Amino acid sequence: MGKITSSEFFKSSSHIKECPPTDRPEIAFIGRSNVGKSSLINSITGRKALAKISGKPGKTRLINHFDINNGKWFLVDLPGYGWAQVSKTEVAKWEKMVHEYLNVRENLAIVFVLVDSRHEPQKSDLEMIHWLGENNIPLGILFTKADKLSNMQVMKNVRLFKTVLKQKWEVLPPIFITSASSGKGKEEVIDFIEEKCL
Repeated sequence: MGKITSSEFFKSSSHIKECPPTDRPEIAFIGRSNVGKSSLINSITGRKALAKISGKPGKTRLINHFDINNGKWFLVDLPGYGWAQVSKTEVAKWEKMVHEYLNVRENLAIVFVLVDSRHEPQKSDLEMIHWLGENNIPLGILFTKADKLSNMQVMKNVRLFKTVLKQKWEVLPPIFITSASSGKGKEEVIDFIEEKCL
């Protein structure tokens, strides 16, 4: 069984050129603003304040690297998308930075797209998932905040999301249902990372 024994903040970068050397695998997390990305990262690593949590969307504006298991791999927290209260210029700048990172980072093992399990398929989530697929970037989908709804409602929303994806995807990416507060899905995600990505 996979396990995270240590996790430390490594560095923040505002440009791909500032990112650390590509000497170990990177596992990246991305999602809409307020999808619960920081909370899930903290849950997976077992560190309550590793990634800074904010009630204000768009808090993550940099590429944040976290050292996992004393140099075994990097967990990368990418800026969110779907910002409402940010200028188009800022949004364009972040998008360029993120797309460049995703396209050229040769040690990128997988990108986990975080999707809020409480909502029906969102255009921005689908666009990100399709873009990653079209660019042959390995990805998985993490449905977040599963504790906020009944299991039946979560599964209904996940099924709907899968149905929409199947319109373009012959084989769906790996899918996990998670909750930062209850720890649901944590072990499955860590095991997947250890087995498939490292």
